[in-house]
Amino acid sequence: MIRRFDDLFVPDGDDARRWAEEELSNPRYADAKPTWFDLLARDIGRFLADLFSSGNGANVGPSALIIVTVIIAAALIAALIIWGRPRSSRAVRRPTGDLLGAADDRSAAQLRSDADRAARERDWDAATILRYRAIARSLRERDLIDPAPGATAQSIAREASAVFADEADAMRRAAVSFDDVRYLGHSATPETYRDLVDTDDRIRARRPEGVPA
Repeated sequence: MIRRFDDLFVPDGDDARRWAEEELSNPRYADAKPTWFDLLARDIGRFLADLFSSGNGANVGPSALIIVTVIIAAALIAALIIWGRPRSSRAVRRPTGDLLGAADDRSAAQLRSDADRAARERDWDAATILRYRAIARSLRERDLIDPAPGATAQSIAREASAVFADEADAMRRAAVSFDDVRYLGHSATPETYRDLVDTDDRIRARRPEGVPA
C-alpha cells in the first residue's frame, strides 16, 4: 500500500523491494560486476600484500620467493591460454579492400589476369591501371611493403624502391604512368603497358631472401 503525504509517495515494504529488484535488473549493473579475472587479481593482490606485510616480513624467505614466482608464471600461462600469443606488428593485416583509392579485393594474380585481358582488347588505359594495381597488391601480399590506408601510387613506388633500390627508376616510371592515365586523362600506349609488365616480372622473380637489407 502507498501512503501519500502531499506530493511525496512513500512505498511500503513490498513496493520498495519490487522497485529495487527492477532497478538492479538494469543491464548496466550487470556490466559493472567484476569478472572472474578481476576477482582472481584481487585475491592474488591481497595474498601478496599479506605475505609481505610488516607482520610477516621477518618470515619471508626463499619459500615465499618460490611461491611468488609460481604465481607469476601461472598468471602468464593463463594469459597466453586466454588471449593467445602476442602477434608481431607485421602480422596485423590492414584491410586489403582499399587499393590506390578504390575498393578492390582482387589478388595480384587476378589483377594481372584482368590487365592482360584488357591488353588483348587493346584497352591500354585499363591494362596500365590494372597492372600497376597488380604490382602494388603483389608487394603487399609478399609483406615487402606496408602502405598506409589511402596510399598513392608515388608513395607505393617509394616504399618499393626502399626494398628494391635498383628498381627505383622503373617504379617511379610505373607510378607516373598510373597517375597519368588514372588522374590526368592521358592515354596509355602498348609501350607503357609493356614497361609495367617488365617491371612486374622482374620484381616477382626477386625472392624475399634476395632482397637487400
